[in-house]
Amino acid sequence: MVSTPMGCDSVLFISLDSCRYDTFAAASSADVIPNLQAVAPLHRAQAPSHFTYGSHAAFWMGFTPGVAESDQPLINPKAGKLFRMAFAGHGGSDRNGFELQGANLIEGFRHRGYRTIGSGAVEWFNPATPTGAVLGQPFDRFQFAGNTWSLARQLAWIEAELSRTPTGQPVFLFLNVGETHVPYWYEGAPWPQRPSPCVAFGGEACDAVESARRQLACLEWVDQQLAGLLARFSRSTILICADHGDCWGEDGLWEHGISHAATLTVPLLLRVRGQPVVRDNSI
Repeated sequence: MVSTPMGCDSVLFISLDSCRYDTFAAASSADVIPNLQAVAPLHRAQAPSHFTYGSHAAFWMGFTPGVAESDQPLINPKAGKLFRMAFAGHGGSDRNGFELQGANLIEGFRHRGYRTIGSGAVEWFNPATPTGAVLGQPFDRFQFAGNTWSLARQLAWIEAELSRTPTGQPVFLFLNVGETHVPYWYEGAPWPQRPSPCVAFGGEACDAVESARRQLACLEWVDQQLAGLLARFSRSTILICADHGDCWGEDGLWEHGISHAATLTVPLLLRVRGQPVVRDNSI
């Protein structure tokens, strides 16, 4: 059965948890992530925080990753946000974005008649915890997948939810992908889950080369799984980014939750109503 394409008003927001910019760039250069590459050009952006909750709390307010040295709207949210919350700071140039009213962008889309659907993989989205409940609560329908490597189950749940959406109703869909998070593993991967090659504060098991290899392999696998969903939203708005990166021994640091260039530099791809957003290099 062929899935019905989503309309131009729908929105797909994917966060590739912990995915470093250089991992994404290397995968693009090797041409092993064709489905993600087809969405839009890759931008080297700065995340609003260095850990999952901090970045997603900022995302919910419209502060998505941006290219700080650009004054191009959407590429730099300071110049013009894709998701503009009313009464939330300087307006910028938002002509091509979404103007929203409410406590967060999910509530804003609900006020506009959207069906809001979300799925989170990492523990910060666990609704059984008071902290996790904050990120998932605004959605009409939210799924916490149960562990970090759950993309297949997440996509099956999303497909079921989309099939229940009334014809013609626009959708705001959020997907947090966990396979690119430590320990960099996916179901069926030809290496064990543990020990992780990247752990906080380092240690004998830490290996920057192996961390890079595994995260890239996970991203390649994720790309294959996302093919159908990305195709379904190809006429819509698609935002793909990481919430943060990881340190792999830079300045003696490992993992995330620490403010460093490696944790704050992330990939960004943006497609607005079916049109890829290309950076104007003259700016």
